[in-house]
Order: sequence, then C-alpha cells, then structure tokens
Amino acid sequence: MMSTPEKPLDQDEVNALAERVRTLPPEHAEWVGRLLKEMLRARTHEAELFDNREAPVPAAAQGDLDERLAQLALDTAEWLRTLWNVGYMGAGNFPAQPRSAFPSIDLDDIMKSSLFARIRQGKHALPFPPPTRHGVPWHELLDGNAEVHAVSAEVVRDESGLSLGAIIDGCPDWLIVSEVEERNEFVVQHQGKGPTYRLRLHPGKIAELKREPPTLTRPILRQERGGLASHTLLWPGDNGRLPQQVALRAVTWERAEAEAQRWLAAVHPDLYGQVSFELRDE
Repeated sequence: MMSTPEKPLDQDEVNALAERVRTLPPEHAEWVGRLLKEMLRARTHEAELFDNREAPVPAAAQGDLDERLAQLALDTAEWLRTLWNVGYMGAGNFPAQPRSAFPSIDLDDIMKSSLFARIRQGKHALPFPPPTRHGVPWHELLDGNAEVHAVSAEVVRDESGLSLGAIIDGCPDWLIVSEVEERNEFVVQHQGKGPTYRLRLHPGKIAELKREPPTLTRPILRQERGGLASHTLLWPGDNGRLPQQVALRAVTWERAEAEAQRWLAAVHPDLYGQVSFELRDE
C-alpha cells in the first residue's frame, strides 16, 4: 500500500519505486531516475541533520545557506529574463526574436543550458547570442583565452572567388573580416559581433581557430573618496568631442573591468572582446 502524503516513504517503498524506474520508457527513465537520486540525497542529508539535531547550527552556516539560495534565485531570474529578451534557450535551439509568450522549460533545458551554467559561474549574460558549435552555444570561445581550437571549417566563395563567409563546426554565421591569401588565413567574426579570430585552413587537415588579441586600449579612472573607491571608464566621444565618462558599479579593479566589458557588449557589440582596459589613478 502506498504511503499517504503525511507519511514518509519507508525503505521498502523506495526500493520498489527504484525497480519501477527500470521499466519506464527511455525518454522518462532518465529524468525520473535523476529525481529519485536527488530524493535519496535529500533523505540522507535529512538523516544526518536529525542525528545531529542537538548540536546548534552556527549562525554563519545558516547565513551561507540563505545566501546560496538567494543567489540561485537571482541567477535563475537573470536566465529567464535573458530567454525572454534575447530569445535563445541554449539547449540546442536556434536564435529567435523575443517571444510573445514564454516557452515551456523542462529539465533538459536546465541541465543542458550553457547560458544558465554561465550565469551560475557569476558571468553576465551577453546581449547577443554566442557562436554555436555543432548546434550548441559556444560560450567558452568568447570567455576563454587565446588558445588554439581545432575545428572543421570551410570558406564560402562566390563565382569570382571572393570570400563571402565561413562555416566553422557547423555554424554558418561567421563573417570574413580580412584574408591573407598566400597563407590561407582569415580573420573572422561571428555575426559582426564579439572578438575576432584567426582561422587557419590546412588542406586535408583539421583547421585552427585562435582568438586575436585586443587591438584597442581604453583607460579606467580610479577615484577614492572617504576611503571608498569608484571607477569610471573613459570612452572616446564622437567627432572629436570630450571623452564619454561611463560610471562603473564597482569598487575593485576586477569588478570594474568586468563591468566595462559588460557595457561594451551592450553598447558596442562589434568591439566586444577587442578592447583591453588599463587602470589609472586620479
């Protein structure tokens, strides 16, 4: 007899449920199995807490738990807001215009979303979709260093031989910025946004894709008032006007640099990843 909602499952009932998982169709067995394992982990943790119920829980530990849950809620909210505004799921779906009705989200979308994983790592969502690799968003290419990536690639040309674009690991949205014909090398950029990369084709071999180093440097001014530091990005004005001063919500250099990159991605996506920043004291 199955337990009522008020009565916890005993071990025999848990074992019986585990056996039933094996009989489920493959499309259901995986996610049901995940839930069952998570339930078992929760029961084990609950038992440990019960065994130690007389030991006082440090206030710091309670605060850490609350902070983790709060951060998870904030990260989830940013992920859902990005899905609505940008319109890409990150679980194999193609980029799309902002939706008029919010899509349904299942466990597979959460587990496979590289966007959600990126946000959980403390990184901001980009205001434009990243390149894809075999249909999966390739955030690591935007965030990583200048290491060389082995890729399959081909350059698309017109009838006159002019290069029109490149297809890299199944993604056809790469633009040719420049070409070095004698070396069979190309500088490419995804959809005209983000960093530029050097693509080297080797006849009969795997191609190489390497991120180009930044070509521009912009100063971030550090000011200190009353023992508190503030940072301001100085950006060139239009038509020779005075530099634009962009206030950054940051008190440390690392956070200021991250905020400057975020502003650059939103305002000048064609230059994102191509600008380095230097610290200047007032």
